[in-house]
Amino acid sequence: MKLHELAPAPGSKRERRRIGRGHGSGRVKTSGRGTKGQNSRAGGGTRPGFEGGQNPWTMRVPHKRGFSRKRFKILSQVVNLKALEKAFGAGDTVSLDLLKERGLIDDVSGQRPVKVLGEGALSKALTLQVHAVSASARQAVEQAGGTLALLPAKPKPEKTKRKKGPRVPVAAAAAAPEAAGEAAPPARDEAAAPAAEESSPAEAPER
Repeated sequence: MKLHELAPAPGSKRERRRIGRGHGSGRVKTSGRGTKGQNSRAGGGTRPGFEGGQNPWTMRVPHKRGFSRKRFKILSQVVNLKALEKAFGAGDTVSLDLLKERGLIDDVSGQRPVKVLGEGALSKALTLQVHAVSASARQAVEQAGGTLALLPAKPKPEKTKRKKGPRVPVAAAAAAPEAAGEAAPPARDEAAAPAAEESSPAEAPER
């Protein structure tokens, strides 16, 4: 092969389509661009993603912009002092079950902690068994002669991953047949084998 014999692979090169070069070509007046319009002008056309002026898809779809702590937000169940004043008597113990029974809270599992706020007045000595208390509510309860017993919030269950089975060591795998009652093959003594071969007389070749 010589230099002047080199040629591109068949079909890899195509001639450029010539437009506006005679009526027989079919692309004369508008050169294949159609009649009028934005796409028929020199330098016309729109950028990728343009939707004619309406709100494009890239702005309609919500995006993650930065880090959000919304998933860690704790939704507390709020109970005010004025509600405790109406629902309980002097000397009562305010527990989660009683709060739910009297319609002040919905969840007693601890996933949504119960917090007492200081809106209203309290004139009765109550024993509060809740998860959290504001500073003003604490002051009002103590002034009325009540006590506080804060409960720990119930943590969310941790996700458990599937654990793989333990790896069986080689020695334990060899001892498995013996444990099952099967006779294990006798171990070969590597040091005694060469000595036995040397002590045995060599067989004479047959004539």
